[in-house]
Parts: sequence; C-alpha cells; structure tokens
Amino acid sequence: MPFNAASPATPDARTTGLQWRPATLEDLENWAGLIARTAAVEHPVWYEKRGDLLHILESTKNPPETSTLLGLDAEGVARAYGRIVKNPDGDKATGMACVDPQWQQRGIGSAVLLWQEEQVRGRFAADQAAGHTDAPARMRIQTEEQHQHQATLLMGHGYAAVRWFNEMHRPLSRQLPEVPLAAGLQIRPLDPTLFEPVRLAHNDAFRDHWGSEPRDEESWRFTIEEPTARHDLSAVVLDPATGEVAGYQLTSFDPDSASDRGFKEGYTELLGVRRAYRGRGIAQALLADAMQRYALAGMDVASLDVDSANPTGALQLYLGMGYEPVNRSMTWEKML
Repeated sequence: MPFNAASPATPDARTTGLQWRPATLEDLENWAGLIARTAAVEHPVWYEKRGDLLHILESTKNPPETSTLLGLDAEGVARAYGRIVKNPDGDKATGMACVDPQWQQRGIGSAVLLWQEEQVRGRFAADQAAGHTDAPARMRIQTEEQHQHQATLLMGHGYAAVRWFNEMHRPLSRQLPEVPLAAGLQIRPLDPTLFEPVRLAHNDAFRDHWGSEPRDEESWRFTIEEPTARHDLSAVVLDPATGEVAGYQLTSFDPDSASDRGFKEGYTELLGVRRAYRGRGIAQALLADAMQRYALAGMDVASLDVDSANPTGALQLYLGMGYEPVNRSMTWEKML
C-alpha cells in the first residue's frame, strides 16, 4: 500500500510525540544530522551521509513518498526515520532506520518497524498483482553485533538472524603480497568507459551469492557515484582476447570514518570474478593490487566484509591474504 497519513501503520503523533511524513529534499541536512547524532553515540562501522540520502530521494524504484518516513519533534528537528528498499521482481525488501538516542526507549523504534512492515506488505502485493514476482512478503534488516538494543527490538517483533558477516582488516604495515595475473589478462584502473561492463560482470559474478539481486542502471549509478567511492583505488581485470571484464574491485574511502576510528582504511566495497574466470587467481591479484594502491595513498588498513557462508570460499581467500576478522554483523529476516 502506498504511504498514507491515515494508514493504521503510520506512527501515532500523540503516543510518539513526533509528527510523521515522507522525507523530502528540504530535509536533507535535518535527516543527515539525525543519523550523524545517532552514529556519534552508537559508533557504527558505516552510516549514511548526505550524499547517500540524496540518492535515496532520487530513486524511481523506491520513491521517497512511499519508501521513507521521517519523525519530527515540535521544533521540526528530525528524531527518527525509517525507509524500505525493494526491487519490483525481488524476493525481499530491506529496511533501514534509526532513532535519536535521546528519544529511544519510547516505543518509536517499534512504531517505525511496524510502518516498514506494512509498506513492505503493500509493495509485495502490488508487485504480485503486476506479475513481477510470486514471492511471499519478506523483510530483512542488517545490524552490527555490538548493537544489542537493535537485536532485542527485532527479536521482540519476530525476526530471526539468518546470516552473519565478518568485517576483516589487513594492516598495510606488513609486507604486501605480490600476485601476478595469469597470462593473457590485464589489470587497469576503473574509468567511466568501464562502468557498464563492470555492472554486467557484477551481475554475473554475484548470481550465486545469497541475498544478491541484479543491479540495474539506477542502482549501479548510485553505487558508482557513492560519495566515498574512490575510482583511483579501484581496478578491473580485462581479457583482451574477448574484451570481457573478468573481475573487478571497487573501493571507497571515508575521511569521516578515518577521523572517528583513528586509522585510514581502503574499503573494498565489491570484489567479483565472473564464473568463467574463477580459479585463475584474479581475486588475489585484485586484492594485492588494492593493497599497493592503498599503501601509496597513505592508508593504514585494507578492509572488507565477507558473508561467513559465501559459496565461493571467500573467507578462506581473505584469511590467506592476511585479513583478520575484527567485527561481526548479521542479517535478520521475517516473513510477513
């Protein structure tokens, strides 16, 4: 169902003390300020910045009018938000939210979660009616293991943890590996001419990854234009014989995170190798190349996240390259 102020799932202003409505472009600074205040207390590994929120408000697949909810106090200060993301033909929706630390323990998180669930039910119903999917309504939410209050909230609403992920670091002060590419392949920095070929390679590489869905042009543009993206620290492996992208590594660097965490990290957002090219050391070569680029750029650590049950054996690959687990997160799921 679309967003409707009269919807029974919309949080009640009298019980929450907040006025609720969809987010707009005029809310960017207010919204980003809410997330930053919350992050200053909860210290997540990553959180959304102004540029990320702008992409959310520009989405056509998930229009902000029906996919976002902002709670404002009497002075108009944003104190809570929720949003959902769903591909029309996808078998899941994803929920994101936060509540200002000074406004927690008032039932606001539960109210936002119930709104998210109702919006997800409506989105699935519409997509099913349009013939896009026959999957039952399902919502997933990602949390960090350190945020026990979020786990308590989700378990109280019937969510169960279904997948775990490891954040891994590799200090760049150690001797860096040298991994030559297999004969016939070339590695080169990411540039705009490769954006679309890399998208297609990504969709191929991640076909067998849990929870992954194909990236269309809009979602891929948001990935490539993410405010912390560093194309100069990213790389692509090409097969000159076919012109195909065999593998790729996309990096980000967040100066705010470096200030908060006390070290500079080059973060591998995405690392993929097409099925036809697996087993030729391409992932190792891309990681070794990334470490060299990071070190030259003055980074302290190479980092990434890996699904603990990744079918390609990525965890063992990263351990073999010197990465070590430092934090854990999990995905929660509820059938609606």
